[in-house]
Amino acid sequence: MNVDIAIIGAGPAGLCLARALSGQGLDIVLVERQSEESLAAPAFDGREIALSHASHHELRRLGLWQRFEQDDIAILRDAQVHNGPSLFALRIEASQAGSERLGHLLPNQAIRRAAYAVASECADVRILSDSALVGLRRDERGVDLELADGRKLRTRLLVAADSRFSETRRMLGIGARMKDFGKSMLVCRMSHEKPHEQVAWEWFGYGQTLALLPLNGNQSSTVLTLPQNEIARLQEMDERAFADEMQRRIGQRLGNMQLVSSRHAYPLVGVFADRLAGTRAALVGDAAVGMHPVTAHGFNFGLQSQRRLADTIIQARRQGHDIGADAVLQRYARAQRLASWPLYQATNLLVDLYTNDRAPVKLLRNAGLRLAQGMRPLRWAIARHLTQPEHV
Repeated sequence: MNVDIAIIGAGPAGLCLARALSGQGLDIVLVERQSEESLAAPAFDGREIALSHASHHELRRLGLWQRFEQDDIAILRDAQVHNGPSLFALRIEASQAGSERLGHLLPNQAIRRAAYAVASECADVRILSDSALVGLRRDERGVDLELADGRKLRTRLLVAADSRFSETRRMLGIGARMKDFGKSMLVCRMSHEKPHEQVAWEWFGYGQTLALLPLNGNQSSTVLTLPQNEIARLQEMDERAFADEMQRRIGQRLGNMQLVSSRHAYPLVGVFADRLAGTRAALVGDAAVGMHPVTAHGFNFGLQSQRRLADTIIQARRQGHDIGADAVLQRYARAQRLASWPLYQATNLLVDLYTNDRAPVKLLRNAGLRLAQGMRPLRWAIARHLTQPEHV
């Protein structure tokens, strides 16, 4: 089978890329390990995605936004950052940038479902589910792919979109800088007695990091970061004991709490690929850059990466250039690296600082938040970055 573009991984980044490239006269194939049933109706995985205004714009442009249930969309108005037991908080307010909200929150499950729906309706996109890439060989004109089911493909361009632990990236011989934070993240939904007022909380406690993301009604997505053995203990608790534990960890700030979903745990590992493109190949989504979730930029960067690559490919095709040429792919790689590397590094530094509980660093942590609160231009810049309609 000969195709123009083969995308490995039918997560949101891969599916959105296929949709963005549809209608350009290209034959596109997606290869995905999961079954078609799992893609069409993904299970709840606990993750709630914070979307910037630019991501909102992109999802609307691709046709995903129109498919979301209204109950799935929650408003993220403001955010505040706490350190240790201090009552002081750094506040990032949408009004500082002249907006009513910093962004939206949606379940990862809803985004995946909508992404599959729009991609599967494209006549020039084929989704090969229940399959996996097991081998590849590249030359200057294309890539030969071998799938687990015995099928063979020849493509002009290969795109890796198969997670931050990408096997395709490894097959391409592209290394990655991995930062293992040595902890895991537990995510679930909880109801609470007091209203959150659509404000997200990030609390860098001593010995834990806790985030509360405001959902509709008096419910929040709870994100707790701890060593894996402590996460395992929390997962084994009954619902009442777990709720009591979370009330204690949050300092009773939202009153009585109750678990209203299943609990899910994920290891915390940051990833930045050594190269974002190579001979006849490019990386998007978490295969390119896998962010620590503390700044909530991971999905937004992934969405930006597929848009940048799609725009680069479409421009090259319209100009009569080879879509898999090194010059074309390196143009994408340079733009994506420039956009993502500074914030990736800043995020890791932030995590290192605000999870260090040594006494001198605790003082620095408090001073840093108070300094940031007093720097109105900095808070404006953060709010503006989140609320501007286009930064892809």
